[in-house]
Amino acid sequence: MNIEATLKEAMTIDGALGVSLVDYESGMTLGALGGGPHLDLEVAGAGNTEVVRAKQRTLKSINVDDRIEDILITLGKQYHLIRPLASARGSLFLYLALDRERSNLALARHNLKRLEASLEI
Repeated sequence: MNIEATLKEAMTIDGALGVSLVDYESGMTLGALGGGPHLDLEVAGAGNTEVVRAKQRTLKSINVDDRIEDILITLGKQYHLIRPLASARGSLFLYLALDRERSNLALARHNLKRLEASLEI
């Protein structure tokens, strides 16, 4: 699937509020769907690049030779999932914001993993 099809499919995940594909090296959002006045996906994408960079630095500093599968940020009303793409050697990540009351976190993680595998960049 291409980027657009992947983002559309991600928006079908129960509780999806917005999704984007972000280049964490530059902070640029390559594509986004959803969001709105209370969820600026461009700003969120740029901000989450810092989250990914910080986690990678931490893993390196504690000598953990492994890759990040996903990062979960739990808010009072939302889940934010960050999934670095192994196929892009970690330079891209999918970012998915979910309404906590309408989503199933385990299923959302499973669906993001499936979408990552089918994404062609």
